[in-house]
Amino acid sequence: MIFNSLQYLKPIWCFNLKPSNDFGYFPTENQLKLLGISVEKDTNYEDSKAQEHDLAWTAFQSGFINKEYKEGVNVWENISFSTADEYRFLRKNFHKAWVYYVLFLRLITFKNPFKEIAGFFKNRNVKRVDYSKNVIDNRDYENFESQLVASKPFISVVIPTLNRYEYLKDVLRDLENQTYKNFEVIIVDQTDAFREDFYKGWKFDLKYWFQEEKALWRARNEAIQSAKGDYILLYDDDSLVEPNWIEEHLKCLDYFQADLSSGVSISTVGAEVPKHYSYFRWSDQLDTGNVLLKKSIFTEIGFFDRQFEKQRMGDGEYGLRAYLNGYKNISNYKAKRIHLKVSEGGLRQMGSWDGWRPKKLLGPRPVPSVLYLSRKYFGNHLSRFYILHSILPSLVPYQLKGNRFLKMFFFILMPFLFPLVCYQVLKSWKLASQKIKEGMI
Repeated sequence: MIFNSLQYLKPIWCFNLKPSNDFGYFPTENQLKLLGISVEKDTNYEDSKAQEHDLAWTAFQSGFINKEYKEGVNVWENISFSTADEYRFLRKNFHKAWVYYVLFLRLITFKNPFKEIAGFFKNRNVKRVDYSKNVIDNRDYENFESQLVASKPFISVVIPTLNRYEYLKDVLRDLENQTYKNFEVIIVDQTDAFREDFYKGWKFDLKYWFQEEKALWRARNEAIQSAKGDYILLYDDDSLVEPNWIEEHLKCLDYFQADLSSGVSISTVGAEVPKHYSYFRWSDQLDTGNVLLKKSIFTEIGFFDRQFEKQRMGDGEYGLRAYLNGYKNISNYKAKRIHLKVSEGGLRQMGSWDGWRPKKLLGPRPVPSVLYLSRKYFGNHLSRFYILHSILPSLVPYQLKGNRFLKMFFFILMPFLFPLVCYQVLKSWKLASQKIKEGMI
């Protein structure tokens, strides 16, 4: 890990694991200088290695994407920094409440209390950094003439749908209005009252079929296998996009010499929009509602794991798998979508609003597939930290998860809810163990 304290707050972050190909994700100071990129070095760390790691992290968070070098700082080597340096990093990157949380965890796990408290208070005046204010600009992107766009590769747009004709109509209208025209649309319809007439009259190459089983990942896998395109564009049935959406995905792949373009998704329900959704950066996720990727990736690393069927994080697992296998994934703010997150239809009809909020009182928390992913790739130790980090926020209803008052309210109630939460977590852990034993489907 770039700093060991990330295990408490970002325990299943993909960049905690070493990929088969390091694209210079975390640049050295010399690389930045050679590229003429100015990033201020924090010399207040005690260890020079910690300064190097902080500089690399700052460049990463500020949108540095390396096209010149294949390797950067080896943040995956086993290095122990001083307690003071760890708390300095935390203060710069996380809300103060989370810094107190880490202090509490370390004290109750018998870390040296004198060192912990000294390191904590030594950095009490360190302010949190807003990396969006010092973005490393890709100034020539706007004037970049993409040869990939000009070559007009054939793209297959894959859309699974379930009981959302009202919203799917707007989705297809946006596709009709795309400036880029060389694509097909493949729809796998699982709607209860299937309407074949809905698919007549659209002005693009459209394939569709009815799938009786309510199975999202089966639908995507079979659609991808039938696709004619060299590129697969995965999309959701409750989204809105601009006319240049497809073109911006292709341009991003070409400009950054990437394998995946992960468009940002602006949700109309839930938490506020992250600040890093306003600039290019390395992507730490794959959103199957808005991503363009080479079809050859599926040939190389396989299709979606159906252990996630009717559950959550199947796209997160695939993004992690692609990262570990050395594929380059860019977070592309130019190819944004508005995600309506409608309450009816889709995966929410089959499962839950997200991976941590069960629909039933005695349902597993989190959804078992979440722990299947974390334990499979990150192990049980980090998965326990993941549960501790995520369990309290998950008690707040999804539509109100940004409400600070409710977070405090459930924090106060936690002693009373503790037996219920323990039951939910243990149930999820047991079901995840079964999935791990069965393996990928």
